[in-house]
Amino acid sequence: MVDDRKLAVLRAIVEDYVSTNEPVGSKALTERHNLGVSPATVRNDMAALEELGYITQPHTSAGRVPTDKGYRLFVDRLSQVKPLSAAERRAIETFLAGAVDLDDVVTRTVRLLAQLTRQVAVVQYPALSHSTVRHIELVPLTERRVMMVLITNTGRVEQRVIELPDVIDDSRIAHMRAVLNACLDGCGLAQVPDTVADLPDRMPVEDRSSMVTILSVLLETLVERHDERLVIAGAANLAAADFTIGLREVLEALEEQVVLIRLLGETTDTSAITVRIGSENPYTGLRGTSIVAAGYGSGDQQLARLGVLGPTRMDYPVTMGAVRAVARYVSQILTAS
Repeated sequence: MVDDRKLAVLRAIVEDYVSTNEPVGSKALTERHNLGVSPATVRNDMAALEELGYITQPHTSAGRVPTDKGYRLFVDRLSQVKPLSAAERRAIETFLAGAVDLDDVVTRTVRLLAQLTRQVAVVQYPALSHSTVRHIELVPLTERRVMMVLITNTGRVEQRVIELPDVIDDSRIAHMRAVLNACLDGCGLAQVPDTVADLPDRMPVEDRSSMVTILSVLLETLVERHDERLVIAGAANLAAADFTIGLREVLEALEEQVVLIRLLGETTDTSAITVRIGSENPYTGLRGTSIVAAGYGSGDQQLARLGVLGPTRMDYPVTMGAVRAVARYVSQILTAS
């Protein structure tokens, strides 16, 4: 265990190194921070922290920099995640509230995260397996053509124009709509095929062929959606990061969406923030980066994850605060929709 005094020294080293990108010496620490001890005591504490593997000396200068282990202790022992200002919260709420559908929510969210954190932002689309049917609308267009509108609890809106095999009047369309919604309201999208398997047989004979056609288009629509889909923004922010080596590997890893989905992590707790630091990342190309992620969802159900990726030398309190705030606002939007 690291005592409070050494933890204060480590915290000061992390804060100074993040802000200056220069190794931190004991003299600078005592000048910049009110540690309440002499420079000699700070040097002794730094020596102890180095022996424990929390800081290291990158070259022959007197300065030290945090290791992955040091960043981990810093994050785990954070007294608080830095809250956003009132102006930042209003900006987030206004920016996201203008979204018109799920695609717009995701696009706005990833841009917002990249701007707030100056890192690479990653937003995962809600998984098909976690979505449910909220409503199906059938809108008559002509005697043999209808528009099907599928609305899910995650805000997805899918529209398809369907050519029916028979002429059908509005009252029969209204009956089909009622039957579909009674059968599928609240049904998980992954369970829809099994749920509607015998639905045509429960329809009047004259409507069975039309219901088969509608269901065929509905199932095709569900198959077209990809579970593991990510949107990325802010890759240009990596240019300002301290990647003396490994930038190419980081950019290559960003193209591997399966890797990023795995790194975003999985947890059922939508309020939890997960942080993977440097060597904790199983993908070797990302060993010089950290990933801060959180879940978002509708109500108590987590639907997907979002987060940011940047160098291990990042402002963790600010980044964690931004990720948490944006995830909460996205959850509020999906719940309200």
